[in-house]
Amino acid sequence: MLERLHIRNYRVFNDLKIDRLSRINLIAGKNNSGKTSLLEAIFLLSGAGNTQLAMNIMAFRGIDSVSGKPEAVRETFWKPIFSALDMNKTIEIVGHHASVGQLTLKILLDKPDTIEVSFNVNDTVETALTELSDTRQLRFSFTSRATGEAKGTMRTTGQGVQIEPPHVEIPFPSAFLPSRMGNLKEDAVLLGVLRKRKQGHLLLEALQVIEPKLQSVEDNSASGEPMIWGDIGLPELVPLPLMGEGMTRIARLVLTIASAPDGVVLVDEIENGLHHSVLPKVWQVVDTVAKQFNTQIFATTHSFECIEAAQPFLCSGDFRLHRLEVSGTENRCVTFKPNGISAAIRHNLEVR
Repeated sequence: MLERLHIRNYRVFNDLKIDRLSRINLIAGKNNSGKTSLLEAIFLLSGAGNTQLAMNIMAFRGIDSVSGKPEAVRETFWKPIFSALDMNKTIEIVGHHASVGQLTLKILLDKPDTIEVSFNVNDTVETALTELSDTRQLRFSFTSRATGEAKGTMRTTGQGVQIEPPHVEIPFPSAFLPSRMGNLKEDAVLLGVLRKRKQGHLLLEALQVIEPKLQSVEDNSASGEPMIWGDIGLPELVPLPLMGEGMTRIARLVLTIASAPDGVVLVDEIENGLHHSVLPKVWQVVDTVAKQFNTQIFATTHSFECIEAAQPFLCSGDFRLHRLEVSGTENRCVTFKPNGISAAIRHNLEVR
């Protein structure tokens, strides 16, 4: 389990420290305070310098294309991950893990040591020199007691983006659940894995929180592609997405947690698609499944109702509420003590 984090020069964070992480961490804060960026930083740290994860986090934000001239790729894809858009800085993400020890990831922009330039028949010397001058790379350097040092690079050339991830053992498994993206086929595959372990009942019990009539869930390919279907007492099974966004959201929560045993699950805007009346039961589901798989949870929220629903759990030793704040160029994280959370909610004080 991650116990502490220190993030420098990543997105909105010039310098952020969080010293009291717990098994389940609820992250609040105003827009552009860095809630999603915090999840991304942990995700990058968990990959041991795997540059492919940097591609993944951009896709989570809806930017899934990196084609174009090298300069354009750097401007739209690389520059935004540096604080104040300053690519002369070095991004540093440091975490302390209870069983792995200290983990450090550094990301910086530099020139590669060697450059391969391809010449086509119609290329001129000017074209080749332009390609040479446009070559840059993001260098990822990861160190930990368990894995030692690993390096990876992502570079832009005239032919596009080249990725060289390190082949190392990751320090801990992780999974990222974006606020609205999802894949129905992947959901069905994850359910199949869960059923293979004879744990499919965990998903059924979680979904019955919203739909008590649900009798069973199946991973079925009747539509031509694998999808989760449910039995709610009708003559035929019904695709899970047709039962409402809340059903799909809870299913993905459970399946994502189950996919990262002994690891970390990062959930953006956990309350999305869920009516406030079911949120207390949803937190009970998250708590139960996270204990089942020994998984640490980081979840962001904009919702006071979501924090209020979590309050009984936040007052236990396994939960923490962290509020990110930005003042000018300074970042800080306020971690609420159990009695502080109760008082703030009771007096309707701002904790989001």
